[in-house]
Amino acid sequence: MENALRPLIVIGGSVLLTVVVGWLADLLLRRAAARRPETPLWNLLRRGRPALQVVLCAALLRGAYRQTGIGVVERHERGIGQLLTLTLIGASAWLVVRIATAVVESVYRRYAAGAGDAARVRRVRTQVTLIQRVVIAVVGVVAVAAMLLTFPAMRAVGTSMLASAGVLGIVAGVAAQSTLGNLFAGLQIAFGDMVRIGDVVVVDGEWGTVEEITLTALTVRTWDERRITMPVSYFTGKPFENWSRGGIQMTGSVFFHLDHSAPVAEMRRRLAEIVGGHPAWDRRDQSLVVTDTTPSTIVVRAVVTAKDSDDLWTIRCEVRERMIAWLYEHHPYALPRIATIPAPDRPDDIPRRHDESPPRPRPAS
Repeated sequence: MENALRPLIVIGGSVLLTVVVGWLADLLLRRAAARRPETPLWNLLRRGRPALQVVLCAALLRGAYRQTGIGVVERHERGIGQLLTLTLIGASAWLVVRIATAVVESVYRRYAAGAGDAARVRRVRTQVTLIQRVVIAVVGVVAVAAMLLTFPAMRAVGTSMLASAGVLGIVAGVAAQSTLGNLFAGLQIAFGDMVRIGDVVVVDGEWGTVEEITLTALTVRTWDERRITMPVSYFTGKPFENWSRGGIQMTGSVFFHLDHSAPVAEMRRRLAEIVGGHPAWDRRDQSLVVTDTTPSTIVVRAVVTAKDSDDLWTIRCEVRERMIAWLYEHHPYALPRIATIPAPDRPDDIPRRHDESPPRPRPAS
């Protein structure tokens, strides 16, 4: 009877105690969240309940599994103890990551709720994301190292590895030169405020929004829903356009190549009519001028402003479309023309300049 009750008491008691402690911890966190609803930390910490229960259960079983009296456990005592130790280390790392993530996310949410500058909020969001990834990477490396050191063979290997750590460090640095460069570039982007999550950028001729920043790569979502992933070192070593830097208001241009007879004054009035009733125009500026001439056309530039890049693209397309349609309907002569027939011969009654030679006779047909 005692042999049957002992494993039930050890295993069942460990599981029951784990469930009770997890329930009490969740209850305390829910009450704390109810008393301080403006603090999101307590609700975020509740996500760590499964990790806490695994840690507690593994610790209890690790300390009492020898008392179960089960034959299988006695025959494989070392292997079961090793497995419980590895589980305890992994669950502890999981719990640390949950707690650190909850603390960092809570700080960000409280900051974002009280901040009025959207650009500054995006900057903090970028930094918080990279901090979380650094914490996860560090905790993961430490947990794996702790797991390996639980094996006796790995301890002996570790002693010899420490003796040659300097040589290995040099070799690893040379082998992982690009990876380390991207890692430091990611930290430079996060805390140097070069580019942030949500910024509108132009890289390699592609226009898009920064969607994700990791320690080694950056993802840009283009206007046609494609994702461009590139190493973060690109943004520290090459020039790129950041349309969200220093404010999101933008000025855009629309160019028209027209005939010399184009009614520029009427086009200015028509531009004012187009942008005046358009919701994408922020009413800061609009103008139309002739910027260049060629032997066959003139270049007319219309300038409009908008509150952000999306509205600027919309109003530029609208101005281009409606202005061309208006010219085609009311002033078709203003559109550029290409001569497709030879010019007629000059009549004989038009006097020639003294430096002109007489026309050559036409060959007989």
